[in-house]
Amino acid sequence: MCGRYALYGPTSRIREQFDLDGEFDFGPRYNISPTTQVLIVQAGPQDERLAKLHRWGLIPSWAKDVSIGAKLINARGETVAEKPAFRAAFRRWRCIVPANGFYEWKTAQEAGRTIKQPYFIRPQAEGDLFGFAGLTERWVSPEGGEVHTCCIITTDANALMTPIHDRMPVILAPSDYSTWLDPASTDLGSLRALLRPADAGNMTAYPVCRAVNSARSDSPTFVEPV
Repeated sequence: MCGRYALYGPTSRIREQFDLDGEFDFGPRYNISPTTQVLIVQAGPQDERLAKLHRWGLIPSWAKDVSIGAKLINARGETVAEKPAFRAAFRRWRCIVPANGFYEWKTAQEAGRTIKQPYFIRPQAEGDLFGFAGLTERWVSPEGGEVHTCCIITTDANALMTPIHDRMPVILAPSDYSTWLDPASTDLGSLRALLRPADAGNMTAYPVCRAVNSARSDSPTFVEPV
């Protein structure tokens, strides 16, 4: 799964890697958690790429209220095209979620007790960013207010992640960004083929401080190895 991640830029690097048009203001944030506003990349009306803010936790258009969003922060790549909560978004409203890295927790023993040790997983090359495969939705409340939401698609763990967790976010190759974002891409088989584990050789993982366990905390020290 992917339940916490970091995006701290710099803005110039985000703009460069995702070929963004227009202005955006985000971060830095070192402990991004569900139900908060997150930065996403979507195709614009002229095929340009735009950065937008969406609430993390997808709310399907048919949902009765926003509470379902807290349960739909991730979509499994194996079933995303069929599940009622995600299938419409998979066909029409795909996005990319930029990240400097993400957190995952590994069960460990310490002083005779079981703990959850957080790890930070980031690109091997310093300065690179991950581009998670994501979906967006627009939900309209009974009062007519609009809520724009998103989720992150997950897949099986690669060799780096397997000792830590059995799932990981789908990390798109930059060469696949255009295909994923293009609303005219309707070949579900080709889109599903992108939902694969990333190359473990392009990633690194290390333990970080357990202060990141609190979703209310945020500090640059969270991404530093301990």
